[in-house]
Formats: sequence, C-alpha cells, structure tokens
Amino acid sequence: MSNADKNLKKVRIMADIQFGKGCGEVLFPDGVTFQLSKTKRIRQVLYNGKHMATIRAKDGMLTLSIDGAVALHGMLEKPASRVVICEDAVPFVSKGKTTFAKHVVDVDPDLRAGDEVIVVDASDEILATGQLLLSPHEAIRMGRGPAVDVRRGIAQS
Repeated sequence: MSNADKNLKKVRIMADIQFGKGCGEVLFPDGVTFQLSKTKRIRQVLYNGKHMATIRAKDGMLTLSIDGAVALHGMLEKPASRVVICEDAVPFVSKGKTTFAKHVVDVDPDLRAGDEVIVVDASDEILATGQLLLSPHEAIRMGRGPAVDVRRGIAQS
C-alpha cells in the first residue's frame, strides 16, 4: 500500500469518526491530494485543486473548508453537524464573522463544544464553517456571547 493510499484511508477514517459513517468517502473521494508538513504529517487535503479540509495540528481533528462543507452538507441529513441562525445574522456570518448565541435558532443536539460545524440559514443554505464553542443546549438558551468561531464564510471563498 502506497503512502497516498495510507493517507487516504487515514483521513477517511477520521472523517467517519468525526462526522459519521460514510462521510469519509464523500468528503475525500479517490483522487484527493495531500499537502504534508515538514515532518510528513498530513496538513491539508485537496480534491481537483479545491481545498476540502485541514487537519488541526493541536488535536488532529478535521476543519472544513466551504467546499468540504458543501460535500458533507449534501450527504448529512438535517440537522446533522449544523447550526441554524436567524436571518438577521446571515450577512455577517457569510462574511466570516463570529456567530453569537443570540442568533442561534437550532443546533444538532448530538454536537459537543469543540466540534466542527456547518452554519446554515433557516432554509438550510450553507453560510460558513467553524468550531462550536458551546454545548447545543447553551448555544440555544444563552442570549449572549459567541456560539461558533467561524473559520470561513461563503462570501470569503
């Protein structure tokens, strides 16, 4: 088995664990390429020249790009891995601004603080990707403070 095959198997397993069974093949189809660090660890995963995901050095978790979020969004049934926000916040979040708890309408109840999420509007259109900072219960009930640390909005891509 070549290094590329080993890397592909590894990132697919990581995606299956992080987002659910079957997500690895959807997010990382055959033909993905890898950008490696100086120590030969996987840093970024690309498909047809598009950035799909990055592996965080501090904990080995996948962070999604907008292209990666689009691939997963089509596979995951609502509300999986999603944070739904109100219309008032859409212009700001789509530009990559932080999602505040007062704007959160709904959250996948299976998420935990620190999980990678897809931020969507009420009609399930992708706005951004980021890291959930609160538990789902806190994100909905707290009226203040940041709920999602947005990494990239659709208006930035």
